[in-house]
Amino acid sequence: MKRIKITLVKSPIDRPERQKRTLKALGLHKTQTSKEVVPTPQIMGMILKVNHLVKVEEV
Repeated sequence: MKRIKITLVKSPIDRPERQKRTLKALGLHKTQTSKEVVPTPQIMGMILKVNHLVKVEEV
């Protein structure tokens, strides 16, 4: 199954609480941390909400 790599590139400081919770749900806590996930519709929706804070790559 195809996987994607999500990397947090900007800090969630001074962001709305909803975006902070979305990053936590994705498993991203500190900047420059990465997580490999399966791109389900739910995950892709979360990425769209915080796409200005993350970088997405195919693995």
